[in-house]
Amino acid sequence: MAVNKYGDHLPLERQARVMAREGLIVESQTLWDQIEALATALQPTYGALRHYVLTAPVIGADETWWRLFGGPQRTRWWAWSLTREDAVTYTILDSRSQEAAREVLNGYRGIVVADGYGAYDALARAGPSFLLAHCWAHVRRKFVEAESHYPEPCAEVLELIGQLDAVERTCPGIAAGVNDACRTERLALRATARREQSAPIVAAIRAWAHRQRALPESSLGKAIAYMLGLWRGLTCFLDDPRIALDNNATERALRGMVIGRKNHYGSRSKRGTEVAALFYSLRDARRPRESRNRHPAARAADRVASAQTPDRSPSNPLWGIPRSYATTPGRIAGPDRWPGGRRSSPGERSGHSPGRRCGCSGRETGPPPGRRGGW
Repeated sequence: MAVNKYGDHLPLERQARVMAREGLIVESQTLWDQIEALATALQPTYGALRHYVLTAPVIGADETWWRLFGGPQRTRWWAWSLTREDAVTYTILDSRSQEAAREVLNGYRGIVVADGYGAYDALARAGPSFLLAHCWAHVRRKFVEAESHYPEPCAEVLELIGQLDAVERTCPGIAAGVNDACRTERLALRATARREQSAPIVAAIRAWAHRQRALPESSLGKAIAYMLGLWRGLTCFLDDPRIALDNNATERALRGMVIGRKNHYGSRSKRGTEVAALFYSLRDARRPRESRNRHPAARAADRVASAQTPDRSPSNPLWGIPRSYATTPGRIAGPDRWPGGRRSSPGERSGHSPGRRCGCSGRETGPPPGRRGGW
């Protein structure tokens, strides 16, 4: 169920309907209870994954919005992403402020590759904890946006930025798991290529920028100001071959959350944001070659199930539904009825009010107010 929701973006309400077609009637709250219990068991794994990412010498950072609806809390939260070569971790917070960025980075010491968002720059200037490198892909987008109004100058600088990308494509890749000797050799080759080929291109881009005469409020003027304002961070890759030319890998990692957001709108509670961050982090964990046929979250759940002593009490949502029960059409499983037909006591009930009080996201229990359409 967790893989279906966070890996395949299938809302719990839709999963419940699929089960109903097979003869098993289960409420979405019951499915959420099982996912939430699994998330609790996997919390140490999530903590270890965050620690692993934050020990990398170079990480990428980015953020996108995440909806939280229901209750008095702010509706627009933010999903923060941190990536390294072979792992990614997400944190969903109620703010995009400098304090939120500090909480996400958690005292990180190393190199952070990010866009021009001011929270990262403020943290880097506040203390010498990390070096901030900037992304050339974001610079390129600024000139692409201005190209329709200033085609000739933008075409010139876009050609130069394209040459930087071409140099990077000639450099050998450095994948996770490469031995130290091979990594050192490839980094040396990348450093040589950047020193001999990329450095003159960067100097040409700077010279081009100073030759331009554009109004400060024009699209070209804003693009040039954006680039020159980040110049120190944009040139860090020339001095350290470990730094990527852009932050595209981190942006690609956020695609899963964006697709999930479109399918189930976000989260309905703070606990829902925590569970989503955990499972999206496991979803994007790099899979060992011999285990690519199994989703990381599924393999983690298998280990939890094998390590725990089965608890057959009705209050244990991880115990699940017996096979004989699942194959019996028309039987009801929900917060107030357990497998076998016995009604639960008030103390055993989850207190779920369908469509309003669960930790699931909106599309699992009904579209948010003002939104109409199908599931």
